[in-house]
Amino acid sequence: SGRIYLRDTDITDLAPHRRALLGIGRVFQNFGIFRELTLLDNILVALESRERGILLPWSKAHRRNVSQAREALDVVGLAHRATEKARSLSGGQMRLLEISRSVAFGSEIFLLDEPTAGVSPKMKGDVEGILRRLQELKKTVLIIEHDINFIQRLCDRILVLDVGKLVLDDTPERVRTDPLLQEIYFGSGNHAAAAS
Repeated sequence: SGRIYLRDTDITDLAPHRRALLGIGRVFQNFGIFRELTLLDNILVALESRERGILLPWSKAHRRNVSQAREALDVVGLAHRATEKARSLSGGQMRLLEISRSVAFGSEIFLLDEPTAGVSPKMKGDVEGILRRLQELKKTVLIIEHDINFIQRLCDRILVLDVGKLVLDDTPERVRTDPLLQEIYFGSGNHAAAAS
């Protein structure tokens, strides 16, 4: 229960596309890309959703969007594959494409649901690198993730939920050394009593 506020505006009941227009980008745990479209077209879908009316391929606006889409793909190292179908990508590359699409759309706040799920260890490093780049660009990144080591390398603040309740809220160092975290992950199941 509760309400969701963004910059003092209640957005709880806003439709998802309205939230996106306010600068919220979302990356789902299950890949939310168009597998039968090219990488470039996946980005163009996001860019053109901001436009009013139909964009013709020879229009100035369409050419601008293509340029922005290529730049967004370059940011995540996928520009060389722009004309390939998205289905040809690995899991990690699909994740990078999703993040790239949110960057191109102009998101300021990124909500990422398990961005390393189904991603190889090498690609996990690439995803981490892109998320660090978002931090450098002063973007707000909220990550839901079970890989505590991944989270500790990236985050300034960690919140741990257990059975739907907030049990820890602190810096990565303090959360990592808190006995309650150890109990939750490896313990005997008495963590509910320990959290009281």
